[in-house]
Amino acid sequence: MLQTFTTTAETTHGPARLTKLRHLLSERGFDGFLVPRADAHQCEYVSEHDERLAYISGFTGSAGFLVVLPKIAGVFIDGRYRTQVKGQVDLNAFTPVDWPETNTGKWVLDHLPKGRLAYDPWLHTPTEIENLSISLEQSDVELCPSDNFVDRIWLDQPAPPLAPIFIQPYELAGQSMAEKKAKIAQVLVCAGADCVALTLPDSLCWLLNLRGGDVARNPIMHGFALLWADGRFDFFVDAAKISDDVRIHLGADSTIHPPQAFEFTLRSLKGCCVMLDPATAPMACLLALNSAGVRIMRADDPCLLPKACKNSVEIAATSAAHLRDGAAVCAFLHWLDNQSPDTGLSEIDVVKSLECFRIATNCLHDLSFDTICGAGPNGAIMHYRVTEKTNRTLVWGEPLLVDSGGQYQDGTTDITRTIAIGAQTDEVRAVYTRVLQGLIAISRIRFPEGIAGCHIDALARAPLWFVGQDFDHGTGHGVGIFLSVHEGPQRISRLSQVPLKEGMILSNEPGYYRPGSFGVRLENLITVTKANPMKTADCHRIQLAFETLTFVPFDRRMIDKSALAWDEVTWLNSYHLRVRNKIAPLLESAPRDWLMVATEPL
Repeated sequence: MLQTFTTTAETTHGPARLTKLRHLLSERGFDGFLVPRADAHQCEYVSEHDERLAYISGFTGSAGFLVVLPKIAGVFIDGRYRTQVKGQVDLNAFTPVDWPETNTGKWVLDHLPKGRLAYDPWLHTPTEIENLSISLEQSDVELCPSDNFVDRIWLDQPAPPLAPIFIQPYELAGQSMAEKKAKIAQVLVCAGADCVALTLPDSLCWLLNLRGGDVARNPIMHGFALLWADGRFDFFVDAAKISDDVRIHLGADSTIHPPQAFEFTLRSLKGCCVMLDPATAPMACLLALNSAGVRIMRADDPCLLPKACKNSVEIAATSAAHLRDGAAVCAFLHWLDNQSPDTGLSEIDVVKSLECFRIATNCLHDLSFDTICGAGPNGAIMHYRVTEKTNRTLVWGEPLLVDSGGQYQDGTTDITRTIAIGAQTDEVRAVYTRVLQGLIAISRIRFPEGIAGCHIDALARAPLWFVGQDFDHGTGHGVGIFLSVHEGPQRISRLSQVPLKEGMILSNEPGYYRPGSFGVRLENLITVTKANPMKTADCHRIQLAFETLTFVPFDRRMIDKSALAWDEVTWLNSYHLRVRNKIAPLLESAPRDWLMVATEPL
């Protein structure tokens, strides 16, 4: 559970490993290879066994991919990682490429007019490969499925994970496995499909009311499945993970197979109609089904929306987890506020202390991700992870950005606060206030059914846009219930067209980052709920709103009250009163006294 502060990725090894990879590709008749940060289940977070991108390049971000060509190796990264990547890869061997602004296919053709580009079909989705194929049409570059060549040179590659699977109790799930399977089976019947191939770990965990530990910080299990329209269930998972209790839980209509049998089984489904999600399943599944002449029904994973729309039991459970976690964070903030300037407190000290406060709840299963704790310029690295090499001492006068969360069996938390370490400059306070205004705008919005994240993302950015500022990440991601802290399909992002629905949980986290100087991010988790009816005669549409789940005060020392509108001040004072009423009874006397001051009205 404890966070470590070293990394297995080493910048110095990258060039030699890249040379070995190129040599092997040349021997096998290939000119290039795609190295994604992905596993066969398309998880954002991967096990040590699947850290191929970090092994080759040294880049440890949670999103990105490498295109290895004879003369260039491009590390494609989005706006979250453009500062981080420059400090992690050998820039003499690897070239950072801004993505998605740069079209991958065009970039390949610019550097490889003719040749064979290999990829592992288990690590890419049909959508990814088909989009790349379109870019390479009418060119002399051939896209070829192949073995994984990184695995062939990674001689000390960790073994695949085998964490035990355990049961998520009904009293926390709010719906039985049988009810969920029947619901999804009915979707298949209505669609005319015989079965659906399920490859996403969190879909399997939700459907089966099971959890695992195959990926750090995420209580998920690796496996594949076929759910049939008549309710039968074929589960492709290593039997070493399955206890007798779990076998009993799965029931007589479930058959357990080794994961290696999944591809063979797909090739044997001739005559069936199989539902497959081209955006989440491995390309290898599509190739196997095509080879068998199976009729393929392309559709979204049918578990995605039901999983995202939490039931009332799940919302009540995660609300309790957020109160517990909020009390732990408030106790931590009280501790931090009482540290003197001459203690030499470091980022690692802060991370360890915060984790101890969460452990003290006696309910913590794990962190929900490695804590992001960036002091001063490190706060400008959006997904910064402190190591012994990068550890920075807190400096009075610099802001401290802390983004953290906990995995509790009743909920998953994710909270960011930017904290004043001593007096802050007017510029930092002005930025903080704009970011806070964006968070308040999202928190207060009402919207009609059918509105998606892309329609409201601008609300969080508007205060920054007015002064020419912005941030290079989405305003919010979906969040699971004792599952992945990043969960689809819902997002608050200019790219997301998924309608927001009642029960969805999202983060609300605008920010601003000035490389080499400081970063500010503020984050609460929110859930979509029905809005109270308006008392106007012409109100004719059902409206939705957001209900806040996170209760921790914002740093009043960072706020420029003169820049806030009266309704923003009203919202903030009301929020702080709710924090006081909900969290104070959970604290001991000293942090409770601190909270009373921290939640005083502006």
